[in-house]
Amino acid sequence: MDELVERLSKGDHPVIAGRAKSAAELKQSIDRGYVLIKFTETRGGTELGMRLENDATNLSKADFGQSTGTVHLVGKLTLNYVPVRFIADIDLATLKGTGHLEILEPVSTPKS
Repeated sequence: MDELVERLSKGDHPVIAGRAKSAAELKQSIDRGYVLIKFTETRGGTELGMRLENDATNLSKADFGQSTGTVHLVGKLTLNYVPVRFIADIDLATLKGTGHLEILEPVSTPKS
């Protein structure tokens, strides 16, 4: 198992909303269905881009106009050849929060 993936899958870690400079910019990314989130406590930081899972993402506690509340973001990606689900809770006032990875079972392909 990849060391970085394993470490980020144990407990919650500090994250920031990638390159978004405001709640409005984050909302634009969410509306496009693709967000960048950065783990800040890895060597140099680890920025991940993911397609959001709309059924698991929750925006009900967010007020983007007032930059208050939180968003719960969930998306799938592959990190260092390991399929993972990224889960993060981001505070809209600071664009900071916590997140972690869930390691997904690799999809097996039938052999010919």
